[in-house]
Amino acid sequence: MADSPDTTELKRDYRPTVFLPKTDFPMKAGLPQKEPAILARWLEGDIYQQVRRARDGREKFILHDGPPYANGDMHIGHALNHILKDMVVRTQTLLGKDAPYVPGWDCHGLPIEWKVEEQYRKKKLNKDEVPVKEFRAECRAYAQHWVDTQREQLKRLGIGGDWDNPYLTMDFQAEATIVAELMKFAESGQIYRGAKPVMWSPVEKTALAEAEIEYEDITSTQIDVAFEIVESPIPELVGAHAIIWTTTPWTIPVNQGIAYGPDVVYQIERFDLSGGESQTLIYAGALRTALLARAGVVPGLKIVGSEIIAHIKGSDLAGTIARHPMHKLGGFFAKPRPFLPGDFVTTDQGTGLVHMAPDHGEDDFELCKANGIDPVFAVDAAGFYRPGWLWLGGQGSVINNKFNAPDGPICSDLREAGALLAASADFLHSYPHSWRSKAKVIYRCTPQWFVAIDRPLTHFSPETRAEQRWDNEGGADPVDEGQGATLRQLALNAIANTRFVPEKGRNRIGSMVEQRPDWVLSRQRAWGVPIALFVERKTGQLLVDHEVNQRIVAAIREQGVDAWDAENAAAFLGNRNPDAYEMVTDILDVWFDSGSTHAFVLESGRWPEQRWPADLYLEGSDQHRGWFQSSLLESCGTRGRAPFNAVLTHGFTMDAKGLKMSKSLGNTISPIDLMKEHGADILRLWALSVDFTEDHRIGKEILAGVADQYRKLRNTFRYLLGALADFREEEKVGIEAMPELELYMLHLTAELDKKLRQAVNDFDFNSYTRLLSDFANNDLSAFYFDIRKDVLYCEVNAETGFQTDKRRAYRTVLDELFQGLVRWLAPVLVFTTEEVWGTRYPDAESVHLQEWPEIPDVPADDGRWSALRELRTQVTEAIEPLRREKVIGSSLQAVVTLPELPASPDELAELFIVSSVKAGDAIRVDETDNNKCGRCWRYLPEVTEDGELCARCEDVLNA
Repeated sequence: MADSPDTTELKRDYRPTVFLPKTDFPMKAGLPQKEPAILARWLEGDIYQQVRRARDGREKFILHDGPPYANGDMHIGHALNHILKDMVVRTQTLLGKDAPYVPGWDCHGLPIEWKVEEQYRKKKLNKDEVPVKEFRAECRAYAQHWVDTQREQLKRLGIGGDWDNPYLTMDFQAEATIVAELMKFAESGQIYRGAKPVMWSPVEKTALAEAEIEYEDITSTQIDVAFEIVESPIPELVGAHAIIWTTTPWTIPVNQGIAYGPDVVYQIERFDLSGGESQTLIYAGALRTALLARAGVVPGLKIVGSEIIAHIKGSDLAGTIARHPMHKLGGFFAKPRPFLPGDFVTTDQGTGLVHMAPDHGEDDFELCKANGIDPVFAVDAAGFYRPGWLWLGGQGSVINNKFNAPDGPICSDLREAGALLAASADFLHSYPHSWRSKAKVIYRCTPQWFVAIDRPLTHFSPETRAEQRWDNEGGADPVDEGQGATLRQLALNAIANTRFVPEKGRNRIGSMVEQRPDWVLSRQRAWGVPIALFVERKTGQLLVDHEVNQRIVAAIREQGVDAWDAENAAAFLGNRNPDAYEMVTDILDVWFDSGSTHAFVLESGRWPEQRWPADLYLEGSDQHRGWFQSSLLESCGTRGRAPFNAVLTHGFTMDAKGLKMSKSLGNTISPIDLMKEHGADILRLWALSVDFTEDHRIGKEILAGVADQYRKLRNTFRYLLGALADFREEEKVGIEAMPELELYMLHLTAELDKKLRQAVNDFDFNSYTRLLSDFANNDLSAFYFDIRKDVLYCEVNAETGFQTDKRRAYRTVLDELFQGLVRWLAPVLVFTTEEVWGTRYPDAESVHLQEWPEIPDVPADDGRWSALRELRTQVTEAIEPLRREKVIGSSLQAVVTLPELPASPDELAELFIVSSVKAGDAIRVDETDNNKCGRCWRYLPEVTEDGELCARCEDVLNA
């Protein structure tokens, strides 16, 4: 039946007798206006605690929140991340589990300190002149401001959580717990102080972790420098020049040697020059063409001839000594520069000879250390050579392009010394930058505190190691009982025993842990948790005293990080002489802070609904080297296993063209603006519709498609609410009394239920959302609702209330569908489903207190129904040309001929929504000769003339 008959063509107006769906649920969503009101009701009623009470005593599911930095508005990455977390928590809650969510923020470290310093710079103030406690107080206030701001933004996104009691790494209790975790490492002998080259930011004047580094392509100055050989077991080399190539000219002033590849074949070649001079060089023969393309050998002179004197193997260079190009300066520069064998030397580029600066390279440091050559610490924290340095003392910064340029002071001095063979500012390569300041970083050797990754740990019991599968049950290599596992082995074993979604995350973090160096714990900043340790001045040994440590932890719990102050040293040390001990003034790597959150959130008891370990950690894929790894190492070092059972990672959000979002490109998209324009539910639907495990896109057209998807889901709910108007429990019929179509729909719903449960288990929210959208569009709107609208409207007498059993069965199934869809979509469309639920049940509790629906498992012949639906599609396509040509006005006027009838003619006519179906030679559609029922508008043979009633309508009205 269509909307309503034209009363001028009918003998009687039957409209009062038919059912017309009615609902107050509007087609237009108006989400930006409605959602804040719904949110206000949730907050007023404390919906989070209502859910906690409803799930009290149930099986727990713990998702531990990875803390974002408290600096700036929420961006689209925050939105995606928190929507995914909310989806996990809500689906687990829907399954009946107790799934509490405690949001948190990372409040220490450079991101915040840098912003406060920016404010100082605008006021022309020097941070170093401000009392440190005052500076920390400003950092704390800055962090709190952004915690409060982001909290409101995340609430607006519909994220459910314990917003009144989040965790903050700057809370005194959290700071004390972080220090207590550090003490566990210290007391178990895992911490040491040593000088190693670490990633260093001259701009921020601190060491950086790998997770704080991003790589960008830059163009650097490349130079070829000649080192004169003064001693060698190969006579031809004395007086010759070894050629090294580097893209960091600033490291030449701290050169202490030259590395060669033992198996590389080197070429000794004499070049005859136009001025009558000659120059003998040694380099890797495989790189001759590239070297000559760069070098002029001697500036201003041309090569007029050359002779290869010898080919030698790198190992023959043992015992060869060169001198620094600036040797005339004396002192450090007059010392001999030995040739050292390095397995890392290759012939991929350069000259096959590598200059060694142990202050500024990991390979350099290790090779020089093995040969008794120590760092000289010539470059200070800001990237300048220290004032007393003989060459370029007080000058810099070393990351300044002009300082390293072909006409800069380094190259100019080398050129004047006759040692610069080539210099050009044209070498394009990837280079590390600080992700905060965006400035280039360097390797710089400084005394730092480290966690040893490969030191055997003996503080775990054999039982702990057995629990971690050290008894040849899998995971990493088994460990000798008397030795103990290393932190690296424990971490790799934990990775083997962790579920990763997607699975490729296992190899990603595994390869990082396999190759990572010792963990650099120390930072030379003010805003952070102190490395609250004492060092004995006489021996340089770390003080390991549990009672001292307990006093320190207690003080920080009461006063925060400001308690670590020289005025408290005597109180901490007790009977020890405070003059005999040095207080460490560095702060902890902020990744140690966040890596310890599992300890003070899951174990502290402040959130009693939590438990350790977490079932899931969920963050972006960059956290394999960040929070996932720091949490893994911290927990393995203190507890022998990971703090999580599973890790879920998502990709990054790109713009509509697939480009990374950046302010410089002007392609950033604010989730706050999107919510003002579209509403939070549209943003949530987008986040849960993309394949978030990979990088994904967002843009105007993409959101328009999501809005259309939302509109169809909303209209499905609107239809259900209208169709179920005045529905009563006593109307329901049992499965045994249902027509075949209703049984089939219940079967499809049960199959959907199984797929949705699997999607939740797999954290496959893209499939979860797509399954629901496809079901609503294809199985309901385009199929079931379409077929049964005639039954809904006409198999009832709206004046008397009589309805047929078929209609009762239909509405019974509609109720099942409503109960399922509104619950299944509640984790996705948190605001819309609350509106839907409240429209039908205005006095009921929130939809978010409901549990996963119980769907009866009804069997059906899937093959038969698939064939019928395919046949229905073919018939619809055959009818369409007649509609376009206006041979018929609607499908109800069609007579369909089929080569064979897979069901009765009446069942097929109902399925196809046509006048009649008969058997014939092929699929054919003709116009019916039947008359039109004045009430249901079907064209049937028993209707004697247009406007009269069909037999069914007669029965309904006379019942």
